[in-house]
Amino acid sequence: MSRFFSLMCLYTIKNQIKKLKIMKTVIIGGTGRIGSRLTGILEQQGHNVIVAARSTGINTISGEGLDEALSNAQVVVDVSNAHAGDATAVLEFFEVSTRNLIAAEKRNGVAHHVVLSIVGVERMQQKGYFRAKQAQEKLVKKSGVPYTIVQATQFFEFLGNIAANGAKGETIHLPAVSFQPIAVDDVAAILASVATSEPANGTIAIAGPEKGRMEAIIKEYLKKMGDARSVLSDPDANYFGIELNDQSLVPVAGSNTRFGQINLETWFRQQQRG
Repeated sequence: MSRFFSLMCLYTIKNQIKKLKIMKTVIIGGTGRIGSRLTGILEQQGHNVIVAARSTGINTISGEGLDEALSNAQVVVDVSNAHAGDATAVLEFFEVSTRNLIAAEKRNGVAHHVVLSIVGVERMQQKGYFRAKQAQEKLVKKSGVPYTIVQATQFFEFLGNIAANGAKGETIHLPAVSFQPIAVDDVAAILASVATSEPANGTIAIAGPEKGRMEAIIKEYLKKMGDARSVLSDPDANYFGIELNDQSLVPVAGSNTRFGQINLETWFRQQQRG
């Protein structure tokens, strides 16, 4: 019994050490909206974080600074984004950046590649940006580097853009679909959890805690913003040029899904305080 107790104690101690292990994590796009929040969380946990962006001398397109940044790194989290509007340029950005990143990870023995993507990307291939993100996912999957793809639903911070896209005079026309937006703070928190866990070698979907109709959520958002325009569920409305079905923007039933904790009411109060 004493030997068994000792072995159990040793096992517990090893697990605690593993959980407390300080990791070097490189965040690609670390100066952006998600990257800066993720940096703060991981640094607060005591991890060594390298913020990778052109402004910090690390360029995934040219390869400048990549090997130095990834030296002795255990994890890379890619939350970078393409700013060019042309579909060909966006595809080139994600493909070149991901190939350079994977090559550098292999040279430096990185153990976990995490990439932020989009829920429904495979169902919205009419638009070049989503085709480019799916191409990025495919490169990660076949890279041979242990990975986790995190597909997020639309951000609360983007609700104003959705309303603007559907505006026709004083009425907002929106697709008649299910919607489950998530706060960027929740995205960063879940990414931090994923980055400090074992690779899933698969895809995790993440969404906000509340699911509803798009028109209802946008209507509530506009009300809180003091915007009196009416909101209409329109079966002919599109989503930035994309035709949707009811499941296009939400996680598929039965998928590996994690949910944030911040609902629209809480998010709005946070914006007012900020």
